[in-house]
Amino acid sequence: MTEMVGLADVQAARELLAGVTRTTPLEPSRPLSAALGGPVWLKCENVQRAGSYKVRGAYVRISRLSAEERARGVVAASAGNHAQGVALAAGLVGTQATVFMPVNAPLPKVAATKGYGARIELVGNTVDESLVAAQTFAERTGAVFIHPFDHPDVIAGQGTVALEILEQCPDVRTIVTGVGGGGLVSGMAVAAKALRPDVRVIGVQAASAAAFPPSLRAGEPVRLPSFATIADGIAVGRPGELTFTHVRKLVDDVVTVSEEDISRALLMLLERGKQVVEPAGAVGVAALLAGAVEVSTPTVAVLSGGNIDPLLMLRVIEHGLAAAGRFLRVTVRCTDRPGQLASLLGEIAEHRANVVDVVHQRANPHLRLGEVEVALSVETRGVEHSDTLISALRASGYQVVFAGEG
Repeated sequence: MTEMVGLADVQAARELLAGVTRTTPLEPSRPLSAALGGPVWLKCENVQRAGSYKVRGAYVRISRLSAEERARGVVAASAGNHAQGVALAAGLVGTQATVFMPVNAPLPKVAATKGYGARIELVGNTVDESLVAAQTFAERTGAVFIHPFDHPDVIAGQGTVALEILEQCPDVRTIVTGVGGGGLVSGMAVAAKALRPDVRVIGVQAASAAAFPPSLRAGEPVRLPSFATIADGIAVGRPGELTFTHVRKLVDDVVTVSEEDISRALLMLLERGKQVVEPAGAVGVAALLAGAVEVSTPTVAVLSGGNIDPLLMLRVIEHGLAAAGRFLRVTVRCTDRPGQLASLLGEIAEHRANVVDVVHQRANPHLRLGEVEVALSVETRGVEHSDTLISALRASGYQVVFAGEG
């Protein structure tokens, strides 16, 4: 199945989605506009029904099933967003959905998928393993397998995002979006290149789960031997056959970003943009912030999803603060004498840094007799402020040790 999806398919999908999905807003980003020297907009699919763009493709696929196919039910595999999209679409169409999710899928995504009426099966450690289980279930029961990305209806449905962008920002010159299996970027490229061949379409993957760059170099889909990223929504080990064909022919570039880049982007979106976005939904912004790709403005970055586990959000915020130089975790070794801890904390206060957490210990076998270790979590105003604080502590005779150092 390698026949390309066309503009007419995307336009037909949009007609099917009328009254089902919402036209999501396009919001300006001042920080990104300032950084890139031209207008940058955010396409807010994080506020789409079910929290991501996935419902677009899922509904188009499921709504086109015959009455006999609907009676057999549908089955899908997903880390969360496709699961919720399929569950919602199945409920709207009137068929039963069974969804296979990795055992470590975020609990809020599992709960939300159940809330839309789907039956949940937790199988495997990755989406790829869940996919195998879902396909086996489909063969055994006759349920219709709803692929998360590698089907023409799914690609056409996701492409409707680009139709909205071209209407909301007619002078757009670059569109940047995250890439997992490739359904979203494929559909968007179909629509964008048909209506505006001059628009560049850029895909972004997490560096630790990037299957498209080696696949494009090899000229065929290549499976990663292993992959892991905080961006669970795009943690896919192998491109689809159909999506690979679309990306190779229509997408201008696929770049990668680090986990630190993603954390910084999430922090900026939350702090400056007031946007709740999951890691996979922020990789386009991460690429722009990190300078991973050269773009012409106006640029639109797609915030593809907002379904983030609150506990993960806490960790990501801390990670983002650390990546931005605004959160330090250091250990200070000093003499064990009365008043020493007060002196240390006083010096930190003099430099206008805020101590979040203190652990004072004498039992470390690596310490010399008469020496104490103080583990500190400190908020600062940025890299320069952090460097100034560390230099001042060392000048005062404190031994400052960072995580991973001896």
